[in-house]
Amino acid sequence: MTILYTLVSRQKTVLAEHTTTSVTGNFPTVTRVLLAKIPPSDGRMIYNYDEYVFHYVVENGICFLCMSDEKNRHRVPFALLQEIKDLFTHKYGLEVPQRAIAFSLNEEFSRVLQDRMEYYNSAGANVDSLSSVKNQIESVKENMVQNIEQVLERGEKIELLVDKTDRLNQQAFIFERSGRELKRAMWWRNARWAAFLVVAGGFVIFFVAGLACGFDFHRCKAH
Repeated sequence: MTILYTLVSRQKTVLAEHTTTSVTGNFPTVTRVLLAKIPPSDGRMIYNYDEYVFHYVVENGICFLCMSDEKNRHRVPFALLQEIKDLFTHKYGLEVPQRAIAFSLNEEFSRVLQDRMEYYNSAGANVDSLSSVKNQIESVKENMVQNIEQVLERGEKIELLVDKTDRLNQQAFIFERSGRELKRAMWWRNARWAAFLVVAGGFVIFFVAGLACGFDFHRCKAH
């Protein structure tokens, strides 16, 4: 199967197109007639014309269409159209195509159409395996998102743990400060007790000595 022709249009206004150099005919004219019959609502469809098949995809009022030379082979054309749609939307967004005039995007985007047509024409039946690989990639992306969500959840737990650690550090600081204050208070209390005992001891010694020698120590002086 060979894809011979692709175009991007806004209803009947063709914005860009490309034809392989190996084919000639009136299919551009047939395509214009076909564009007039394609509804602007989102959807996809297949039309047969003699030995050729037209596939199209419409999204946001923009039609992506291609023509191939083999019936009953739809996976490759639709895969091509899907990629062209993604590239076109990524490049021009949604607003530029709505106000672009006929063929104003042709010089730039026709090279993209040519490149993708050559790629899919050379890939051929391998598109099925490419689609399988793409599905695997999408699955990997989903797993990556899931893993990222798990990491984020783990990060939140780490943040909470850090928050709790900070609280513990604050409590330890308060406890240490309280310990120092308590130690200082105990030291002063012991100091006061020591001073009291020294004074009390001195008073007791003076009182005993006073009883023995007289409080003016005249008895001890006589001896």
